[in-house]
Amino acid sequence: MVESLNLRPSKEDLRDVLQAALQQGGDFADIFIEKKMMSGIGCEDNKIERLTTGVDIGAGIRVIAGEATAYAYTNDVSKEGLLHAAEVASHAAKGGGAVQPIDLREVLSPVEINVELRPDQVSIEDKVEKVLAANKHARSLDERIKQVTVGYGDIVQEVQIANSDGDYVEDERIRSRFVVHAVAADGPVIQTGYEALGGVRGFEIFQEKTPEELAKNAVDRALLMLTAKPAPSGRMAVVMSGEAGGTMVHEACGHGLEADLVQKGLSVYAGKLGEEVASPLVTVIDDGTISGKYGTIRFDDEGVPGQRNVLIDKGRLTSFMYDRFTARKEGRTSTGNGRRESYQHKPVPRMTNTLIAAGDEDPEKIIKDTKHGLFVKKMGGGQVNTTNGDFVFDVAEGYIIENGEIKHAVRGATLTGNGPEVLQQIDRVGDDLGFAIGTCGKEGQGVPVSDAQPTLRIASLVVGGTAGGSGNDAEASGQAGELRRISVQELLHGGEGRIRRL
Repeated sequence: MVESLNLRPSKEDLRDVLQAALQQGGDFADIFIEKKMMSGIGCEDNKIERLTTGVDIGAGIRVIAGEATAYAYTNDVSKEGLLHAAEVASHAAKGGGAVQPIDLREVLSPVEINVELRPDQVSIEDKVEKVLAANKHARSLDERIKQVTVGYGDIVQEVQIANSDGDYVEDERIRSRFVVHAVAADGPVIQTGYEALGGVRGFEIFQEKTPEELAKNAVDRALLMLTAKPAPSGRMAVVMSGEAGGTMVHEACGHGLEADLVQKGLSVYAGKLGEEVASPLVTVIDDGTISGKYGTIRFDDEGVPGQRNVLIDKGRLTSFMYDRFTARKEGRTSTGNGRRESYQHKPVPRMTNTLIAAGDEDPEKIIKDTKHGLFVKKMGGGQVNTTNGDFVFDVAEGYIIENGEIKHAVRGATLTGNGPEVLQQIDRVGDDLGFAIGTCGKEGQGVPVSDAQPTLRIASLVVGGTAGGSGNDAEASGQAGELRRISVQELLHGGEGRIRRL
């Protein structure tokens, strides 16, 4: 735990620093101290191209005076270094009343995090072996695989957090991640496949999936897209697999529910608290307490315990995601969403594990009841305008649905729409739930998150593609010859097997 941080300040020292931070005035001050041990391995061109290990130590001190915030950071975590940073922050945020005595009390969290095999107790040779195994297996599967990139990373972060309200937290965060990216080529056609595994876990992540299994998933997706037909374009029903993860809910909905964007008028959900903003079938939750997920936290980066927050309840907007600063502006309490990339960044409202809650329908029946549309098994990247909710997303793996059956894979599909309108258009929700992981960027800093959704159907959505004809014309999407028909069972339950219930 944090005791391994040799320069770890005492509570008495932290009290002195907090009082120094408020010496020129201010309503609130806090300190975030971290020691972060990282390792990363990258394999490209059939050899290890990158192998890094390192330790980063530093502290950030924030002073809030009214609606103004001053932030200073330093890599000197001695008492003298902290006092100097506190003085800088103090002079930048003048105003407020007299300094009050501060009595630091340790805050406890109900969130349990268990790591079976700490990555800092695993040799770098064992980590390299996993990376090379995935690379070798991916390249051995098919001669059309022209390039493979494999990455491994882990982090052990020890933190101390204290504030002028008297809260004191010690925490340790451990995360591991493994990614495989495969490039396939057949003549002029080049396609890619990507697969990732990670969580608030240690080296035991490979008990869930081996490097070889992850490599095969990435390769299979790249090869599938080589033979896929060009996607049709037009407005049609879209069935999104739980395995697609919650990219859409994260981007098209989640960011708009972060309180800082709402308060600045940069969210389509501003002023709509209590209103119906989605189908009654839709419940959106941000939950930092789910065991092992990539966005799970024992405490956020302001020392607030991780929480489960229902943001949209059966279609009705019930809450936003707050950090301490945005909560103070509205006389609320933080929802445990104050997050930062490192001590060099001030905390802002950020998602943790964001999801659309599972419903009660059989995912296979949702597909069978869809006459024509697009089945999205895996999402790619995308863009969203949080002010109005408009988005564009790439489909990494998709299939045409005709008369309730999966017909063939398509490539080059995009989804275009408006987040709030899409939430209103969801008319079927499955009883499964699948997660994806990623790093969420905002204000120049990234934090680990996961997102999830069940299999669901959007009654009508604009699909962009490269094939001629309209997506409303079933014949236009099925004329390019017969390819192997994919069973619904295989798509929903085979392959990666990443569909899970909470």
